[in-house]
Amino acid sequence: MHSRYVLLLIALTQITGWGAVGILPVLAGPVAAEFATSLPSVFVGTSVMFAAMGLAAPWVGRAFRRFGTRRVMATGAGIMGLGLFLLALSVNLTMFWMSWALTGLAGAMFLTTSAYAYIAEYAADRARSLIGTLMLVTGLAGSIFWPITTFLDHGLGWRGAVSIYAGIMLMVVCPLVFFGLPVTDGAAQPTARPGSERRGRVFIFLVTAIALNSFVTFGIDALGIQLLQAMGMELAGAVAVASLLGVFKVGGRVIDLAGGQKWDGLSTAVISGVMIPMGLTAIWLGGAGFLSVGGYLVLFGIGSGAFAVARATMPLVFFEKSDYAAAMATIALPMNLINALAPPVLAALMGSIGPHAVFAVLGIMSTAALAVLLRLNGMRAKPAPAE
Repeated sequence: MHSRYVLLLIALTQITGWGAVGILPVLAGPVAAEFATSLPSVFVGTSVMFAAMGLAAPWVGRAFRRFGTRRVMATGAGIMGLGLFLLALSVNLTMFWMSWALTGLAGAMFLTTSAYAYIAEYAADRARSLIGTLMLVTGLAGSIFWPITTFLDHGLGWRGAVSIYAGIMLMVVCPLVFFGLPVTDGAAQPTARPGSERRGRVFIFLVTAIALNSFVTFGIDALGIQLLQAMGMELAGAVAVASLLGVFKVGGRVIDLAGGQKWDGLSTAVISGVMIPMGLTAIWLGGAGFLSVGGYLVLFGIGSGAFAVARATMPLVFFEKSDYAAAMATIALPMNLINALAPPVLAALMGSIGPHAVFAVLGIMSTAALAVLLRLNGMRAKPAPAE
């Protein structure tokens, strides 16, 4: 089966999956009003989802080997639909959070890491290019689904919007994955090699850099609309900027394409690691002005989009393809747990220190990530000297 068809099918289903679970930036306000609670309490749902994704990652990795990635992904899409139905039926915050936990389990089975594992099995040597393309395309999920979610919320309410997404996951995405994706031969077994101490240090630096920048980018994805509103933007303008940000993230693919075979995932990470704090500094200094928002969209949007590619392809610089799935599954645990903290922590910070200071904090974190990336760049394997 042609790789373009496989990439298109995975991209469409991944965009739908991320769009279906990325609803709180639009729906948090109505949910908080109905449950008579605060925004941080509502965003605990996102944290519960990422925590469940992280905790389930090791188990899901074993399920890939036992049942096959395609079957696990299809099952995850179905469970995600059930979790969203429970979310729409929630009568209190406890049920709301429990529904997000089930959705998180489904996300570990269906979203991102599982898609990369499937592509690594299916595409072999073409995996890096396909993974990079998929990562950037899925960045459109918010741009596509936030306006749709806003429209559905106005017409049907937040419960109606979530119910529609639940039905799509259960009745469209699940069968598409199961019947549409070809069966693969399964993942290669990891190889045992010397140098485990150095590889351990590399892994720690990888996790640190990815976690720091992921906290920043996931936090912006979850609370970007609220941050812009707190800086004085109307809701429509904030949604438009957040949607445009997703489009600029796709533009980050240009950085990877410009390098071609000359650049690898780590080179892309370093370049994008410079752009992210520059974009955050622009909006921190200029606020919601035209020029500062434009600089934020270009620098942070392209930088975070390029880093999304690098996050998935950096491990290939240090690990063999046969170790890739295991490395990504291991990275998923701490990364998702840290990402789980981003929405409530940033929501609390926004209420206590204000949106401008939040952008300053995110800028400091992304600068720290850049320092770690530069350290990783110095740990590349040196070519053996000529005899």
